[in-house]
Amino acid sequence: MTRRPAAAAAALAALALASAALLTACGPASGSGGAPDDAQVQQMQQKVDAADSAAAQADDNAGQDN
Repeated sequence: MTRRPAAAAAALAALALASAALLTACGPASGSGGAPDDAQVQQMQQKVDAADSAAAQADDNAGQDN
């Protein structure tokens, strides 16, 4: 199996974005004793979904290029 550089870069970017979202969630939360509130969880989920979508689109684009 041949690795596609664009797909690998997109996967790495998605991983970095998801990691950043998770690290942000581990920071101090305002007022709730450290637990993220529903708005924070929803925002993190949207970021992860956007990263997954971008990675899938990059993979599709890389497949069309080959």
